[in-house]
Amino acid sequence: MEASLLESPGLIDLILVFTLLEGGALALWRRRSGRGLSDAAVVRTLVPGICLLLALRAALAGAAWPFVPMALALALIAHLVDVAGRWRG
Repeated sequence: MEASLLESPGLIDLILVFTLLEGGALALWRRRSGRGLSDAAVVRTLVPGICLLLALRAALAGAAWPFVPMALALALIAHLVDVAGRWRG
């Protein structure tokens, strides 16, 4: 794999698409089987990772400096919401 591809924001876009497809597949599987995480739990689980990917994409794309810390802060908040949801059961 060429180094420029690994440093490309386009690769992050591809990972984001697969992450969203994974979320959709999990939600569809849950609806059909009645098992697994609720739709809200799927979203709570995926959002922190999506925010981290957006922070990485912003850094690779050379976005204005506030975007990276903002995405990281959103990832932290989403992670804390996910942990709180799991803690409550």
